[in-house]
Amino acid sequence: MSLFLASGSPRRAQLCAQIGLSPQILADFAVDETPNPQELPRRYAERMALSKATAANEILDGGAVGDVLIAADTVVALGRRILPNTQDPECARVYLQQLSGRRHRVWGGLTVWYRLESGWQKRIRVSETRLKFARLSTPEISEYIASAEWMGCAGGYAIQGRAARFVAHIQGSYANVVGLDVTHLWCLLPKETRRDA
Repeated sequence: MSLFLASGSPRRAQLCAQIGLSPQILADFAVDETPNPQELPRRYAERMALSKATAANEILDGGAVGDVLIAADTVVALGRRILPNTQDPECARVYLQQLSGRRHRVWGGLTVWYRLESGWQKRIRVSETRLKFARLSTPEISEYIASAEWMGCAGGYAIQGRAARFVAHIQGSYANVVGLDVTHLWCLLPKETRRDA
């Protein structure tokens, strides 16, 4: 039996390690992350997690009996609007200006596949975390942009870093905002995997 994580995110790997899991990393795959027209953030997070698992399964060539495959996606949403991962500092600046003083949600799509003789047993869960940011000044936003912590992060921020000071209120899983709801993950794992952790 082997445990796999379909993600190149070091944050997700660290969260797995935090709860005693040491998955093999599968990151050499690509999925189209373009939201469908009118797609809601919750549905998008779920679809992306499933897409990543499907793409990773191609690398595994179907896997072996007893294998466990974990895939996840994190979506920051302001209302119905998805604020995707960004590599552009000006895009991150706009996101932070929009989030300043406002409530938003982080949706975490999570799927765990367990390989049986008959094929993959698939379990899916979507986590919702609600946050409110304090009002951010222009200098605060500029300082954060200069830190480069926002690079590759949904919504243009990383809560586990300096952006923690922006959070005035949080309701739900903090780990979900970091990148992986470990409570839901633990519940979705087969008993054999939990026992070995």
